[in-house]
Amino acid sequence: MATASFDTARRGTGAVPATQAHPGPAPAIEKTPEIRPEALETTGPTSLVGLTREALKGRLAAIGVPEREQRMRAGQLWHWINVRGASSFDEMTNVSKVLKNQLAGIHNLDRPEVVSEQVSRDGTRKWLIRMPPTGRHDHNRGAEIECVYIPANDRGTLCVSSQVGCTLTCSFCHTGTQRLVRNLSCQEIVSQLVVARDRLGDWPGKTPPKGAFVPVDGSRFVSNIVFMGMGEPLYNVDNVIDAVGVMSDHEGLGLSRRRITVSTSGVVPQFERLGLEANAMLAISLHAVRDDLRNELVPLNRKYPIRDLLQACRDYPGVSNARRITFEYVMLKGVNDSDAEAKELVRLLKGIPAKINLIPFNPWPGSKYECSDWERIERFSEIVFNAGYASPVRTPRGRDILAACGQLKSETEKLRARARLMLEEGIGAEGVYAAAHDDD
Repeated sequence: MATASFDTARRGTGAVPATQAHPGPAPAIEKTPEIRPEALETTGPTSLVGLTREALKGRLAAIGVPEREQRMRAGQLWHWINVRGASSFDEMTNVSKVLKNQLAGIHNLDRPEVVSEQVSRDGTRKWLIRMPPTGRHDHNRGAEIECVYIPANDRGTLCVSSQVGCTLTCSFCHTGTQRLVRNLSCQEIVSQLVVARDRLGDWPGKTPPKGAFVPVDGSRFVSNIVFMGMGEPLYNVDNVIDAVGVMSDHEGLGLSRRRITVSTSGVVPQFERLGLEANAMLAISLHAVRDDLRNELVPLNRKYPIRDLLQACRDYPGVSNARRITFEYVMLKGVNDSDAEAKELVRLLKGIPAKINLIPFNPWPGSKYECSDWERIERFSEIVFNAGYASPVRTPRGRDILAACGQLKSETEKLRARARLMLEEGIGAEGVYAAAHDDD
């Protein structure tokens, strides 16, 4: 995969893109999945955790539950799975033995496997999660993704992944350097939240683990979801919309849609559908105010340039001062952090209810970028703030366990053969991942 690189020469506060001085092939905009859809075949018992209501009813119909009972029985299972956090049918005291026997051997309440957990000095937790195998391409191991929990005094944010790998090729992002394996299903996306609640004791009557963050107001440990992990959510829009529906069901997992944020690099044609069907909050990975630079940082810009992207933001269903769009802007030293670019950012966003998150660049192995100096970040923030926009500088979280924003890369992609063997034998291995964003 070709990625953008920048010259070490500086010109004032800007850097000269190496591609300008030495023209070469443009970086690819997108990748294609490595697996064939026909390979997605499952055998053995399957889990009911993470399914939509309709899918759950479909599983009941398939084992012979009469149509007149399906809604009631599905509601019982839904409550035990998504409210009580049941991990066994035996826990379901108001479900008939007949139904339990019908379910046994065909279905279970298994979660994806937590291969490893790392806890940062700041309380951030990172889980390497292995999904059940979905076909021959998984080599009986299952896809691996990482999920990060970021605690704060007034919230607990869970950063979830939507793809194994990523469709896109953003040059500053570690995930962009790895291949795209496949999309995650709705069930696999939702199960990341279920796993987090298991690990945090975030179910009624459960006890949190030693050292876990405990909200002072008695609220749920996981109160916010951000789709800012591996993958481009809007290239998996069907499953993302379904997952938001399951997560926000008020009779189930119960998260507010105003606390679920979907971050995109700018897949413009899917904005309207996301807003109408998911009604989720929107975040845009912007990172540049000129098309030429954004073409390098976010090659998708060549398909949907800044002008089209911002018009789609203005048209996003439900956007208002109460439902502002978050614009993410990673601070790259000498690349996009000048006063002039701060002023142009303000001009571009005029008329859009917006919040601007300034993200100190988090280094990852092999990256050609550096983080802007702190004084430069503060100056950039001051210009934006004085223009009337909230411009918080995101505090890097989990850097000591490589769980900070932009550091994501799946364990499967990174591990060499010997390390994979060690992992299989329970010795463990280090992962590389991206965290999230603390906004409501």
